[in-house]
Order: sequence, then structure tokens, then C-alpha cells
Amino acid sequence: MEPQNRAMHLNVYLSGEIHTDWRDRIAEGVRAHELRVTLTAPVTDHPSSDDCGVHILGAEDQGAWKDHKGAGVNALRTRTLLGKADIVVVRFGEKYRQWNAAFDAGYAAALGKPLIVLHPEEHTHALKEVDRAALAVAQTPEQVVQLLRYAINGEL
Repeated sequence: MEPQNRAMHLNVYLSGEIHTDWRDRIAEGVRAHELRVTLTAPVTDHPSSDDCGVHILGAEDQGAWKDHKGAGVNALRTRTLLGKADIVVVRFGEKYRQWNAAFDAGYAAALGKPLIVLHPEEHTHALKEVDRAALAVAQTPEQVVQLLRYAINGEL
């Protein structure tokens, strides 16, 4: 018997930390398993993300207003891609506190999007509420690929 939903295509939004290769590892796994997945993400170039508002809309004298403009411009992309996503993956890394990732996880949950959370085991207690909203909690990008493979093809 052929696996069901072989023709299924998923839009997967990859939110969260930008300092490691986790997105690349998921993309490599998607290619290796020939999964029908379109991966999208926020702008991961930190200076571009920070400066987009003032670059496009004009300079600000105060840092708070610079951040306010940047957050709005970044939200144009983030909210659009989150809204179109079939699955949202949110990565919490080890180096920095990702407040934006927590916001994206909550926003995805509020939209009723299937959510996969990705973080090291030592973050389990701190992220218990986020983990509770998720359908799966993974510790490696490879586990995320396997979750996507199972969701699309029903294969272990």
C-alpha cells in the first residue's frame, strides 16, 4: 500500500534564534527526504532586521522609536508568513533569550497553527507553557525533519 498524502505540500515557517545552523539542517533534511515543503523564515540578518524600519521609513533620534519602526516592518513579513504557514517551528537556542520566538509561538497558537517547538532539554522547565501549546517538542533539527516526514508521508 502506498503511503497516504504523498502529494501533500506543507508551508513551514521557521521562527526563532538566528545564531546556529538549525534552519540549514532542516532544509538539508527536507531535500534529502524529498519532502514537499516550502520553508520560510523571518529576516535572519541581524543588522537588516534591526535597521529595516529606519532604512525604509526614515531615521529616528531615539532607540525606542527605531525599534518600534523596525518591529512593525518586520511584522509585515512575520505575520504574513505565519498566517500562510501550515506548521510553525519555533527554535529556542542556548545563547540568547528569544523574546520574539516566544511571541511567535504564542501568535501561532492563537491562530490555531500546528506548532513544533525546538529547544535543548535544559530549557524544558522555562518553556513549559510554550511546550504545552505545541503538538511536538523536539531537541534536534533532525527530529523536526522526521516530524515533517511523518506528517506528509505517514512514514517513520
